[in-house]
Amino acid sequence: MASSRKSKPSPKAVKRIGVAVSGGLDSVVLLDTVCKAVSQDSPHTIEVWLFHIHHGLQKQADQWLEFCESLAKKYKIHFDFRLLHFSDLSSGNIEARARAGRYEALTELCAEHGIEDLLLAHHQNDQAETILLQLLRGSGVAGLSGMPQERIQTNGDHSISLWRPLLGQSRADLEAYAKEKKLKWVEDPSNQSLVYRRNAIRKQIIPRLEKIQPEAVSNLARSAGLIAQSQKLLDRLAILDGKAMIQDEQLQVRPLLDLAKKDLPAANNVLRYWLKLNDLAMPSQERLEAWWRDLHNTQADARLEWMHDQKKIYLWRHTLKVACERSGAWEFRPLPSHSKQRGLPASWVKMAQESNQVSLRVRSGSEKIQIKPNSPRRTLKNLFQEADVPPWERQAPLLYVNDELVAVAGVGISYPHLVASGERILPEWVQNPVK
Repeated sequence: MASSRKSKPSPKAVKRIGVAVSGGLDSVVLLDTVCKAVSQDSPHTIEVWLFHIHHGLQKQADQWLEFCESLAKKYKIHFDFRLLHFSDLSSGNIEARARAGRYEALTELCAEHGIEDLLLAHHQNDQAETILLQLLRGSGVAGLSGMPQERIQTNGDHSISLWRPLLGQSRADLEAYAKEKKLKWVEDPSNQSLVYRRNAIRKQIIPRLEKIQPEAVSNLARSAGLIAQSQKLLDRLAILDGKAMIQDEQLQVRPLLDLAKKDLPAANNVLRYWLKLNDLAMPSQERLEAWWRDLHNTQADARLEWMHDQKKIYLWRHTLKVACERSGAWEFRPLPSHSKQRGLPASWVKMAQESNQVSLRVRSGSEKIQIKPNSPRRTLKNLFQEADVPPWERQAPLLYVNDELVAVAGVGISYPHLVASGERILPEWVQNPVK
C-alpha cells in the first residue's frame, strides 16, 4: 500500500474523526452531513479527515482519487489515501479481497492519524442486500445479523470504532438529499455488472420484492436488527458454556466434545463464538461437520491442521489454537553502563551492521545454540520441546551476526557471545501487531 498528499493535522484539535469516501453517492452524502454538522456545532473542537482507498481495479480509479481530494479541499478538511495492490486478480474472491484490504487500509490510516472513530456510508439498502446474500450462502444467526451500527476494530494497540450512521436511511432518502443539496458524485461502472451477486440482488431481486412488499428493504433491515439481538444472547450462552473451554483464545477439545455429545447446537455455538474471538469468519455447515468428524476420529495425541479464512487452526495436546505469523524485526537495546547484565559487544555488532553482516534467517533444521553458562550447545528442536512450544510456533526468527547464530526469538541469546563489561546491547525480537 502507498500513501501520499496527506494533510497535516491541527495540533489544537480536541477530537479527530474519519470519513471513508469512495466518491459515490452514499459517501458523498455522508461527508456533506458530517462536515455541515461539525461546522455548525463543533468547528474548533472536531477535526474531520477524508480517507479514500484506491483499489486500482477500475480505469477511472485515478479520477475518483482526484475527485475525493477535491472534496476535501471543498469542505476544507484533511485528506489521506491508500493504494491497494492486488498481484493476482484471478485467484480467490476479488470482492472479498478488496473488502478485506479496504478495512485494513482504513484502520491503518486511523491509527496513523490518531483517529478513534471512523464513519462508513452503508445504508438501509446495503443492509437488505447483505441479508439476502447471507441467506443465499446458508448463513446462521451471526451472518443474518447483518452489518452492526457500531463495531470495534483493532490495529495493534489502537482501537477504532466503525460507525454506520446511515443504516436507517434508504438509498432513495440519500438520492433526495443529494438532489436537494445539488451534490456531485462519481459512478462506478462495475455497479451495473450483474456478474457480481450483490449487483444482481440490487438490480433484479430487490425491485421485485418491493413490488410484492413495498416495505421490503426496511423490513429486511429491521429483521437484521432483531436477529442481531438474538446473536447477543447466543454469545452470552457461549460464554457460560465455554467458561471451562476457552482460555487465552484457545479452545479445549475434550470438554467441547463432551458438550457435543449432550447438546450439539450448544457445542456449535461455543465453536462459532471461539472463531469470532479470533476474528475468523463463520464456517459453512459442510466445513463445520467435517471439523466434528476430524475431532471425533483423532487419537488422543493426534495433531490436526485446518485452513480457514486464510488462517491455520491447529489441534495440539487437545487444544485448538489459531496460528499467528511471526512478522517483525530484531532491535538492539543498549544496556546502561552500570548494569551488571551481560550483552553483546556494541562495537562488534556495529561493525557487522556497517558491513551488512547482521541478518534475520529462518530455521533450516540443524541449528544449535548455548543459552546458559556451563552447558552444551543444544538443538533448537530440543529447546522448543522442553519449553513446550507448539510445533507451528517453532519456525522462530533467528539472528545471525557474521554468520554466527547469536539469538533465537522465544528461546534466548547465545551465551558465549555475551560480555559483562564495556558498551553492550541486547537483541530483542519485536513482533508486528496482529491485524
